[in-house]
Amino acid sequence: MPVLGLVLAAIAAYVVGAVPSGVIVGRLRGVDPRSGGSGRTGATNAMRTLGSGLAAVVLLLDVLKGAAAVLLGAVVAEALGAAPAWGAALAGAAAVLGHVRSIFIGFTGGRGVATGGGAMLVLSPIAVLAAIPVLAIAVWRTRYVSVGSILAALTVAIVVVGLAMAGRVGLQAAVAAVLIGVIVVAAHADNIARLRGGTERRLGHG
Repeated sequence: MPVLGLVLAAIAAYVVGAVPSGVIVGRLRGVDPRSGGSGRTGATNAMRTLGSGLAAVVLLLDVLKGAAAVLLGAVVAEALGAAPAWGAALAGAAAVLGHVRSIFIGFTGGRGVATGGGAMLVLSPIAVLAAIPVLAIAVWRTRYVSVGSILAALTVAIVVVGLAMAGRVGLQAAVAAVLIGVIVVAAHADNIARLRGGTERRLGHG
């Protein structure tokens, strides 16, 4: 039962994360965010295709689904005799995977930054607080959202691992942070290739 609890917690969280907020919000304007910009469904591409107002809604929904998935994972795991902390941790990573590879839209999606942020807000809020200025400064100085996003994900992982080594958070949170970091960086593979080639889009340049 404990293993089943963790598996079901991860599956439930994946489904929550897979809800394509950007596509749903885009219907309010009759625009599919996948039809322009990077073709992704997250807030950055929503800003390009839907405007800043609806992009803010997408951002909020993506953060909320990450947080909700973690809470749901803990409940499901505990109900089936598994450790809720591990259920929450696996759920966080599963939700980000669902956002990046959504079963509802042909296994496409966003980059996972906002959903991962929402998950980590529940698991280790101090790490998210540490990553916010890193994200802001990196985007401000480079005008590349992708650079800020990658650095923020890595910052969260490093901070949570450090906190776990110091005994301030559980191993579960560290595992979640590392898994989420890996998924987010992998989801930016095309951005990394464009950065290396000098063709990455800068913020405000379409």
